[in-house]
Formats: sequence, structure tokens, C-alpha cells
Amino acid sequence: MFSGIVEATATVRAVREEGGNRHFTLECPFAHELKIDQSVSHNGVCLTVVEIEEGSYTVTAIKETLLKSNLGALRPGDAVNLERSMRPDALLDGHIVQGHVDQTAVCTAREEADGSWYYTFEYEPQGDNVTVEKGSVAVNGVSLTVVNSRSGSFQVAIIPYTFENTNFRDIVPGTVVNLEFDIIGKYIARLIKNYLPSSGGE
Repeated sequence: MFSGIVEATATVRAVREEGGNRHFTLECPFAHELKIDQSVSHNGVCLTVVEIEEGSYTVTAIKETLLKSNLGALRPGDAVNLERSMRPDALLDGHIVQGHVDQTAVCTAREEADGSWYYTFEYEPQGDNVTVEKGSVAVNGVSLTVVNSRSGSFQVAIIPYTFENTNFRDIVPGTVVNLEFDIIGKYIARLIKNYLPSSGGE
């Protein structure tokens, strides 16, 4: 489990295909602290460390992950948001993030506003994937508060620290990002569908 608070950005150093899988080798400041089999969030996707070298490590993404996230578009030189699993005794500074991306979205606008930035994202509504005003959403693994929630779109406000220390600095109109919707909201939406009579019922 994660909190959506990015620890650092990694730089993709190599991408290697093996069957339907793809191996990513990344360089990051805490690579020397990692262990084999450790879970790390990459742009919001939980992946397992399979190899460690000096200053870098390797993770593997299966075909399903590549199809449902933006990891399939990663190339050497790209920046990736990283977060290690949350410790049980740690403060939950963001919100509960599972590291299971629900779907992707496309940035349609980036506007600067007195040193901060507003990003607009559009996505194809699927299942229980919805946003609510002032609710939480993880974008590329970053825990954010939703503003201007609409069906199939929403905005987030990015402060200078987040802009400078995550790959939000690279997000421009047309960029594809990973979304993980609030797990509590998804459970509530599913319960309502299962236990409340439909609007057309008696």
C-alpha cells in the first residue's frame, strides 16, 4: 500500500523486451537501499524489484500492466515518479493508494496561476471510476485533490514543490497519465449499485 507521496523521480536507463514482458532499469537516489522482491510504485504502478546494481535497479511489467498504464510508452531518459511501500507506523500524508492503476487519462490543458499550475485531464468513464469535488485521485502515483469534477474529466492544482519534484513538470497537453481512483469511493459506488433499487424500479 502507498500514500501517493512521491519520494523521488527515477530516470529510465534501459528498456528490454522479453516475450510479453518488459524490463525497466532505472536510476534513483535510493537504489542502494532497495531489496530484491521489494514493492515500489512507478507512476502509480506497483512493481517488484528483480535486480539491483550500483545506483540502479530493474523491475518487470507484464503485458496487462503495459496495456492498462503509461509504462508501455516509457523510453530511456524518461522520468518516473517513485514511492516505496508505506510503513505501518508512518503518517498517511496523502490517501490510500493501492498501486493498481485503473486506467489512463490524457492531459488536455496546463495553465499557470501565480506560481502554481492547473492541469485538466480527460478519461473514458469505466465501471466505478469517478471523481468527486474535493475528493482524492492518484495521477502518476501522486495523491491529489480533485477540483472541477465532471463526467470524464477533472482538474488538479499543483504547487511549485510538486511541480519541481515529480514528473508533472513534463506533463503537457497530450501526455498520457495513470489514474487510480479513490478506493473508498469505488467501494461506495459498488455498494450503491448492488444494494439500492435501480431508479427505474418500483
